[in-house]
Amino acid sequence: MVNSLLAIYRWLDLNLEKTVLVLCYAACAGIIAVEVFRRYVFDVQAPWSTFVPSYLFLWLTWLGASYCVKLRNHLVFNEFRERMSRGWQYFFMQMDYVLYFLFGAIVIYWSFDLVYLHFEMESIVPGTDDVLSWWFYSATPVGWTLLLLRVIQNIVIDFIDFSSGAELKVKGAAMTESS
Repeated sequence: MVNSLLAIYRWLDLNLEKTVLVLCYAACAGIIAVEVFRRYVFDVQAPWSTFVPSYLFLWLTWLGASYCVKLRNHLVFNEFRERMSRGWQYFFMQMDYVLYFLFGAIVIYWSFDLVYLHFEMESIVPGTDDVLSWWFYSATPVGWTLLLLRVIQNIVIDFIDFSSGAELKVKGAAMTESS
């Protein structure tokens, strides 16, 4: 039982964002391609087809941000940080994490308020009869919660690296030269 749960956790840790990103992107591209074809060939278009891809973009945005934090490919000032001593690098990495948590707390708090408002109002996606809009708006608190979990993972990795004397991971995974 424990091994099964660990296997599920490992799979989610490695693939959650990538899987949702690919599915959302494929859905956006598919909806847009089909509806453009239908509009120009048959002169018809589903009324929801302009809204759903925009709402799916919320999931792409926030889970993409979480994935970038996991890979450490988010916006940072590496030119300065790489020239600092190891201790200062670690200090400023920790300051980044504090700022992530401050900003994340604000975003999650206010986005829950928006999700709850749409939930209470039972608002639906324009052009549909029963697709609830809160499903899409929940991308913000879910994405930011996952992003903060990725920050916690980075904090642990950085602490282990700093304590053991290993090189700190200042650059993102895709930006390293050892591939």
